[in-house]
Amino acid sequence: MAELKYDKDGRLLFTKEMKEEYTILMPQMLPVHFGMFRQLLVLEGYKVDMLTTNHRGIVDEGLKYVHNDTCYPALLVIGQLIDAIKHGGYDPHKIALFITQTGGGCRASNYIHLLRKALEKADLAFVPVISVNLSGLEKNPGWTLTLGMIRKMIYAMLYGDLIVNVANQVRPYELNHGQTDRLVDDWQGKLIDGFQQGRGMSRRQMRDNFDAIIADFAAVPVSREEKVKVGVVGEIYVKFSPLGNNNLEDFLLSEGAEPVVPGLTDFMIFKIFNRETDVDIYGGLWAKKKVAQLFKGYIEACQKDMIAALKKSRFRAPGTFENMHQLVQGYLGDGNKMGEGWLLTGEMLELIHSGVPNIVCTQPFGCLPNHIVGKGMIRKLKDDYPHSNIVAIDYDPGATKINQENRIKLMLANAKALAKQEAEQEQEPAAAGV
Repeated sequence: MAELKYDKDGRLLFTKEMKEEYTILMPQMLPVHFGMFRQLLVLEGYKVDMLTTNHRGIVDEGLKYVHNDTCYPALLVIGQLIDAIKHGGYDPHKIALFITQTGGGCRASNYIHLLRKALEKADLAFVPVISVNLSGLEKNPGWTLTLGMIRKMIYAMLYGDLIVNVANQVRPYELNHGQTDRLVDDWQGKLIDGFQQGRGMSRRQMRDNFDAIIADFAAVPVSREEKVKVGVVGEIYVKFSPLGNNNLEDFLLSEGAEPVVPGLTDFMIFKIFNRETDVDIYGGLWAKKKVAQLFKGYIEACQKDMIAALKKSRFRAPGTFENMHQLVQGYLGDGNKMGEGWLLTGEMLELIHSGVPNIVCTQPFGCLPNHIVGKGMIRKLKDDYPHSNIVAIDYDPGATKINQENRIKLMLANAKALAKQEAEQEQEPAAAGV
């Protein structure tokens, strides 16, 4: 068994010996993206299991070890990890936990301290916690985030965004039930095999893969039925995670709607852009700003490749980060960057401008930034865009799924009534011409 080692501050380290012996548990946020992230880590020599558990016991475990005033995503992530240690069939002395830190003033920087406190309370303080971050917040001898791995994860993120984008535009209309999901799984496997062989890791190869992915999904037989399109925004974990939003996308599909979920790439660019903005607003090193600009510029260029590939097809393409930043001018400033900051409002504006005025804004308990830039901006957006149809849905330990779904059903009823009204208005001029 690997010897437990601590740093000078008493923090338990994840050692090189642990890399050989331990299984790392990682929470799931985006099923497609994180599935590829996990496989990339396996290729780097780590033993990694992604947690897909989704049951009430996770909330109960979170409530035991996290203060009930803490944000709901923290409660879920910590509850899921501790539930896995207790009930997942693992040897608790041979596991480690992954947690991300963004380095900002929000949950993604503070979870790791809440998690360690919860482990102590549960008599599991011997379980090491690995911080996954780009800010140099914590380091471990057995964990290294190399430039090569970062590059692969950026490509996996972009591939994941494209796959989710086209799958969401096909799944509600597919004639052969389950064909879209099978194609998603096939492409995840193809891309990981390519990574293993060093393929798909240049922009030219990525553009070729984009075209191939789009062609395969475009070939899925679909109906010509018109369905209400519903955008999903909110705090990043609850927006993406089926555990966090009570399987929101599945519910929208069951109600005959097409979910439209902005991808992860904009959030990543937003986080890098904030480093650039910090120097402009508060001062700092010119070199730091330049590095942020170069990193951001590379991801933006890759995002534009994805958008260009979609625009050549029948699929709807998202806008660029730059375009979203322009849309939000006059609503929120660049300094509004805690949590999802101005990006959340920007996503709602982009959805409205792209013909998706029906939006579910997921509001987790305890997320103050999200309530300001999400629920707090809805009235302003409705004033400026009267046809917008936005509903804020609260997610917390005491919220009932039936109440959440009933509120979404009311929003969908309004959307269908508005769509019918618009169709009738379009027919009237045609009838008058006859």
